[in-house]
Amino acid sequence: MLSNFNKKIELIANLTIIIVASLLAVVLIKDHLLTRAPVGASRSVSQPRESENQTANGTNLSSLDVDWKQSKQTLVLAISSTCHFCSESAPFYRKLAQQKRNTRLVAVLPQSEADGQEYLSKLGVSVDEVRQLPLDKIGVRGTPTLFLVDDSGVVRNSWEGKLAAEQEADVLSTVLTILTSR
Repeated sequence: MLSNFNKKIELIANLTIIIVASLLAVVLIKDHLLTRAPVGASRSVSQPRESENQTANGTNLSSLDVDWKQSKQTLVLAISSTCHFCSESAPFYRKLAQQKRNTRLVAVLPQSEADGQEYLSKLGVSVDEVRQLPLDKIGVRGTPTLFLVDDSGVVRNSWEGKLAAEQEADVLSTVLTILTSR
């Protein structure tokens, strides 16, 4: 009888361990894999986080060394050739390049300018300028990140991550509306 009791206790203990481990795995996956990416200048994120995007607005991107006066607004594509979300977003970037009107497109990558141009060429994305810069120097926390910058180099809007269709429509709408107010 004692043997059966010990077996039941052991079974209950094992089931409890399995349940607790499963719950812990769900929490870890939810907190670390689905909402956060590894820290680094070119980490990839699958979903934009509004709180991060808002901190970039109003920031001056003078460290990028771009002549902002060439256009009323510039769309900065902060991407990385090692970011699969950037590659997956290529159709949207091609659409931006086709519909940009009076907006310049500047791609910023942590890779060399030559590697960046080659990467964009493979994706079929046409930009006005390619720059090499560690992405954390311009406040990028994850790739892809888009900055809409006015003619004085100030970020007016930003988007981070692989964008959903409605967010892509918002970017296009915002880009097509030339910045007039400051």
